[in-house]
Amino acid sequence: MGRVRNTDSGTTDPGSTASAHRHVDRDPVFPRGAFRLDALLDRLRVAPVHLPRYWWVAPAVVLILAALLRIVGLAHPNAMAFDETYYAKDGYSLLHFGHERQWPRDANASFLSGDPVQPSAMAEYAVHPPLGKWMLALGMLLFGDDNPFGWRFAAALFGTLSIGLLMWVAWMMFRSITLSSIAGFLMAIDGLHIVQSRLALLDIFLMFWLVLAFALLVADRISTRRKLARAVSRAGGDGPSGAPSSRFLAYGPWLGIRWWRIAAGVACGAAVGVKWNALFFVAVFGILTVLWDISARRVVGIRGWFTGALLKDSWPAALSVLGIGLITYLITWTGWFVSDDAYDRHWAEEHPGEGVTWLPPALRSLWEYHGQAYSFHTHLDSPHTYMSPAWQWLILGRPTSYYYESYDSGQAGCAASRCSEAILNVGNPLIWWAAAASMLFVLIWWIIKKDWRMGAIFMVFAVGYLPWFAYPDRTTFYFYALSFLPWLILGLTAVLGLGLGRPGDSVRRRRLGLAVVGTFLIAALLITNFFWPIWSGQMVPYEHWRWRMWFDAWI
Repeated sequence: MGRVRNTDSGTTDPGSTASAHRHVDRDPVFPRGAFRLDALLDRLRVAPVHLPRYWWVAPAVVLILAALLRIVGLAHPNAMAFDETYYAKDGYSLLHFGHERQWPRDANASFLSGDPVQPSAMAEYAVHPPLGKWMLALGMLLFGDDNPFGWRFAAALFGTLSIGLLMWVAWMMFRSITLSSIAGFLMAIDGLHIVQSRLALLDIFLMFWLVLAFALLVADRISTRRKLARAVSRAGGDGPSGAPSSRFLAYGPWLGIRWWRIAAGVACGAAVGVKWNALFFVAVFGILTVLWDISARRVVGIRGWFTGALLKDSWPAALSVLGIGLITYLITWTGWFVSDDAYDRHWAEEHPGEGVTWLPPALRSLWEYHGQAYSFHTHLDSPHTYMSPAWQWLILGRPTSYYYESYDSGQAGCAASRCSEAILNVGNPLIWWAAAASMLFVLIWWIIKKDWRMGAIFMVFAVGYLPWFAYPDRTTFYFYALSFLPWLILGLTAVLGLGLGRPGDSVRRRRLGLAVVGTFLIAALLITNFFWPIWSGQMVPYEHWRWRMWFDAWI
């Protein structure tokens, strides 16, 4: 149950199935029964897998744990931590006025007192798209805009939901409730994910939409392969192999409207509507879905599998991922479009003949706005105490301190000679260091076994991480790594699945694997317990805070 099963793989693996793949691909005379539905589903690795009776228990326990770690004490501290000073107030502006507005200098104090002052009528220049701030506004709508719980609830909610999504992805890829639960458990107890889920910041929403988009594309992969298998089997002939006509096998069938992929396009557009660096992920998602289509046509025996996929699958993929994504992205700007006094809303009217003149005025104004924001992001090089280049992220070289307060004895309930309250967004070291090491194994596994799952995990991780090395002078932070954390977790889960062993292994081998993996998971949980005070801003004696600063670079 715990092994990394090669179900739904569609890759060439050692053994009889691989021989069948090669036979279907190259031999003009197909083997007997090669085009029966069950044979096609088996070759495509999408035969149904039955869930155990109480399959939902472990995932439910993981989700409850995740929710507790994110919601308990969410209103503490009563402070604007780090960039909450921007995004909480932007969420308030969007909720009440439809666009970001400028705030007076004393705005933070009024928010913390529970009686927010009103922003001015002047539009605020915001450098990130609005969707993440609209999502923060959802929490304010439900629980009030005058308290930290209201500002932060949406982050906790979508952070918890993202763990459910990751377990769904892990189930579809590994077909193991054990591994699905392990993946969710690891992300549920990771410090970076916990901290980002407990503050009114944007990156948790970016990560949520990216995981949702990937999950929907994997669901599309399974659904489409089953649809392809049914179409090919229905077109089968009367011979021993049941092979369809040569004309049918030339390029294969068109597979109709693919709703999973359309939904993925919506999620991709929403991800870009939170932060623009989602575009890197959108690009690799589009490439992956086309590669999966090419592989599926090859495996079922389509002669012109590459050309058939380009003619019948690639352009719908572009429309779904890019076209639907673009429409969704523009919809996230609805508040800006309908506001008369939003930033640069009437730039086109004020600058006739300038900009992209063939666009309608509203879109021309938005294009100019985007040009300014792009310039800001690419030239952001202001020094910051907690800036961290990309090479430091996987080793936890410089996490971001979001909040720190020091108290003397007797102040605010401090029972020691000196106390500290801190929020440091450092990940669980055991999880991060093990996951970083596992990615090298995942790459080797992909190269040797040609396993689509390892390829997908590594490609998404790489496209989320490596582009940041192209901006060595830009001010960057460790929390940017949250966007690719789910794929680090999936890679680590795959390695742990191998450690658990296979059903054919000896009892001794499986017990040893269970002991090693179990020890790893317990150790990770104990480390989470150790770091919990500095992830949640709990008051501890100063010495206890200092014990948790394993490296001076964390201070």
